[in-house]
Amino acid sequence: MAFEPVRNVITIETRGCAASSRTRWVPGSFPPGDRRWQTAPVTDPFASARHHSFASRAPFAGVPGRPVDDLGDAGVVIVGAPFDWGTSHRPGARFGPRAIRAADYLSFDGARPHLPTGIDPLQVLRVVDAGDVDVVPGYVEDSLERIAAAVEAVARAGAVPVVLGGDHTVTFPNATGVARVHGFGDVALVHFDAHADTAPDQSGRLHGHSTPMRRLIESGAVPGHRFVQIGLRGYWPEPAVVEWMRGQGMRWYFMSEIEERGLRAVVDEAVALAAEGAAGVFVSVDIDVVDPGMAPGTGTPEPGGLTSRQLLDTVRRLGRELRVVGADVVEVSPPYDGPGEITAFLANRVVLELLNGMAERAVGV
Repeated sequence: MAFEPVRNVITIETRGCAASSRTRWVPGSFPPGDRRWQTAPVTDPFASARHHSFASRAPFAGVPGRPVDDLGDAGVVIVGAPFDWGTSHRPGARFGPRAIRAADYLSFDGARPHLPTGIDPLQVLRVVDAGDVDVVPGYVEDSLERIAAAVEAVARAGAVPVVLGGDHTVTFPNATGVARVHGFGDVALVHFDAHADTAPDQSGRLHGHSTPMRRLIESGAVPGHRFVQIGLRGYWPEPAVVEWMRGQGMRWYFMSEIEERGLRAVVDEAVALAAEGAAGVFVSVDIDVVDPGMAPGTGTPEPGGLTSRQLLDTVRRLGRELRVVGADVVEVSPPYDGPGEITAFLANRVVLELLNGMAERAVGV
């Protein structure tokens, strides 16, 4: 899609993400007052940082940076979705992708051998980083379609997209982009969250971080019976929404049930439900599934969640036991994370543990 230049507004020819080698507009090449624009090819996956101060500037763990239209033989592609204009409480998740990439005390050398297994998932899975989607701040629908297009491009190239959010609104385009390739109705979704995110609307609008799972069901991308939600607790949503969820065939596990039955038994059941008849599984991790004592940097904290250890072990298990065709880690809000950055560090390790499970599956461990 093309946007017409208006006064001094930067315009972009393509709908996708900054990680593209196609032409885009570069301002500042002419004297003040000159209305002409110069076009130049951009092959830097992190080019969106030229005009978005919140965009990421370096790849995850130092893996190679590749634009989405030139991924080579990549098996997994990291994609940033710096979008937080769907939040209802505390914003700041637009800074999440950059914080998750940066939260690491190890060298940015593209190598992360896993201590318990000895496997380096970055090497086994041929992980690359496509930078951040070139979102349009303040414009919800435009940004969501750009995210969906970028994720679809990755999946269509035969790779697994792992998206760094961003608020949870982005799971609607993330899972939609995957479903466009693997089949509407054929992808299961395992959802870690304190909240169900199945509201009919948010402030009278279809899109927000309280609505993505409902939008996925209503669009047909992920039907209700293919949803498994883990970690729900607190005081939302209201009973009418829970009843709607029940009518869609969704399966969820409250923290109270996890406490009573044990996490292992719950995950045993969740794995069986997700695997049944699905072409693949999308794993969505809202970092607020973890107790805010261990993950304070998030938009809607809810006490009484999983421990960080429980989440890390579980996502690794899902990567090992399920055919993961996409994933996201969302709702990391660095402004609320404090000087220790413990939420960003946890999110970084959630990505690595999921990848390690996928690598174990790939090598047959």
